[in-house]
Amino acid sequence: MGAWALPEKYEEGLVDEKGEPLSKSEFKRRQKLALKEKEQGEKKAKQAVDAAARAAAKAAKGEAPAALEDDSNEETDPTKYYENRVRAVTAAKARGENPYPHKFHVSVQLPAYVAQYSALEAGQQLPEEEVSLAGRIVRKAGSGAKLIFFDLRSEGAKIQVMCDARNFGVELEAFQRLMNGVKRGDIVGIVGFPGKSKRGELSIFPKSMQVLAPCLHMPPGAHFGLKDQETRYRQRYLDLLVNPEVQDVFRVRSRIIGGVRRYLDERGFLEVETPMMNMIPGGATARPFVTYHNDLDMQLYMRIAPELYLKQLVVGGLDRVYEIGKQFRNEGIDLTHNPEFTTCEFYQAYADYEDLIAMTEELVSGLVKAIKGSYKIQYHPDGPEGRTIDIDFTPPFRRISMCSGLEEALDVKLPADLDSEEARVFLVDLCKKHNVDCSPPHTTARLLDTLVGEFIESQCTNPTFICDHPQIMSPLAKWHRSLPGMTERFELFVNCKEVCNAYTELNDPIRQRELFSQQSAAKAQGDDEAMFVDENFCTALEYGLPPTGGWGLGIDRFTMMLTDKNNIKEVLLFPAMKPDAADKAAAAAESVAGLRIGLNQQAKEESETKAMEELNAKVKSLKGALMHLETKIRSLDGNPLQCPFRAREQELFDMLEEDLKAAMKELKTMQDNQTCIVGRLVSELRH
Repeated sequence: MGAWALPEKYEEGLVDEKGEPLSKSEFKRRQKLALKEKEQGEKKAKQAVDAAARAAAKAAKGEAPAALEDDSNEETDPTKYYENRVRAVTAAKARGENPYPHKFHVSVQLPAYVAQYSALEAGQQLPEEEVSLAGRIVRKAGSGAKLIFFDLRSEGAKIQVMCDARNFGVELEAFQRLMNGVKRGDIVGIVGFPGKSKRGELSIFPKSMQVLAPCLHMPPGAHFGLKDQETRYRQRYLDLLVNPEVQDVFRVRSRIIGGVRRYLDERGFLEVETPMMNMIPGGATARPFVTYHNDLDMQLYMRIAPELYLKQLVVGGLDRVYEIGKQFRNEGIDLTHNPEFTTCEFYQAYADYEDLIAMTEELVSGLVKAIKGSYKIQYHPDGPEGRTIDIDFTPPFRRISMCSGLEEALDVKLPADLDSEEARVFLVDLCKKHNVDCSPPHTTARLLDTLVGEFIESQCTNPTFICDHPQIMSPLAKWHRSLPGMTERFELFVNCKEVCNAYTELNDPIRQRELFSQQSAAKAQGDDEAMFVDENFCTALEYGLPPTGGWGLGIDRFTMMLTDKNNIKEVLLFPAMKPDAADKAAAAAESVAGLRIGLNQQAKEESETKAMEELNAKVKSLKGALMHLETKIRSLDGNPLQCPFRAREQELFDMLEEDLKAAMKELKTMQDNQTCIVGRLVSELRH
């Protein structure tokens, strides 16, 4: 009987190669698969014929057959590509080769190489100079049997690699095998000499080349890059590999942080670190993340701001302190908010908010000028394809007093006492009148903040200070010297987004307690963002906080401005992401596995507990029997007639004593094992 073959047409009662019924849908699926395989086979056959024809033509001219592969020879199926690469790495290990060497000496970094040799003339080579470079292969292009080109990238720089078989000092076959083993995405080390191609492209001419870390997965094509945002954010390493411009964003971010740090260091500030887990979340109005400390058996909060700790340091005599670090706020994720973000906060004794305004203008405009080369920048708030706006950071920046600005924008007169119920009702009506939606609870502070966001912040394209916030919005700021009910506070807005927040610090402990109490009342009304009462901070204020100015900068948003990004995820290396299907499946599997392990552990512990209880009972029984025998033996002592009986009782006593020792030893072993298990579990939990 011949081999089974798929017929051209479907017929009722058709069976497959196993003799089982073949459905019409399965027939069509197999038919399509067979057609696809046929087309692929014909394509490969044609390629083989063409290659043979080219080889014959070259052989007729006395040339060696082409054997160098380039990007066009890559396997296009990602799964097969991965399997092929794993197979190649495994084969290399079997030959005694190390595809992952421990060390490669780099004599010059790629950016320095570009700077050093860019002035060479077209076609100029320096064979007497030997350099060693390393980087990632991003392009591969063959040119005959003895010459192949690569593009090498590292640290934001890129050069050409011209691999000529004549420079390698090995047989042509070995050269071709080495070159064919190098794939796009591989990290390689190269020893060679510098020069430029005839077309003037800066290159290195290798004498030897070594793969330092093979790329097992097929990288996205250089032409199309990696565009899918979800993939870019979840696999940032891939984004950085394929889209070199993304690296530039984080270099700018690093320059911003370095510039802020340098500015403060030059003015005598001390950089410090304060706790990220606190018993009371303070320093800002925000909803905190909650965690739990097992050893202390208590609930802790991830910090929402370092402010209260930094001011305590000023109380302690550190007159100028700052901290650059992460804050955590359990709030929404959108284009400008991430639950984990970076800020810089500094506190300067004997300064007020006027001093801070001058420092802000100097620092912010100076950073813009240093990084962008001008005070004026262009920004695309709706993305690269959207509208363009011009932002001018030339100091001094515009100022708007918050309440007077709101009165002017809405043509109303706000109540004098903003801390009254009448004022709150007035603001509720004002929101309704202008169709402004304020999320509950409708506290006066929330209503004011919503109205200001709608009618003042929205007008702040160029850098603008919104100043003199009401006290009910600023529980840590000092009262204004000339505006009753207001504070000496400002926020800097650029492109309608808050970038800085600063104020003259409240240093009256009695007044601070009163304001904390008001915050507690707001929290009782359902305002999750209201502050907690921090008695430790109030106690510190009682020792005396000098007149102090405090300032905070949002590093992420400022980076967005200077890199022309409208999504905060673009300036965070690893932004917060909702779990995808794979993450959810893995979490579910882990949960089930954890439950199973827990149940097994519970059963094991119950069994061990029962065994220990039985052993304890045995020990207790043996001790009782021994005490009884000991009493009986004493009663027989001194009576010659009872000697045989005494000897028998003594023998029984000795046997029981041995049993007791063995039982107690077994019990101690059980207890030690249980202690070890508990200790290991505690250690694992701590790590």
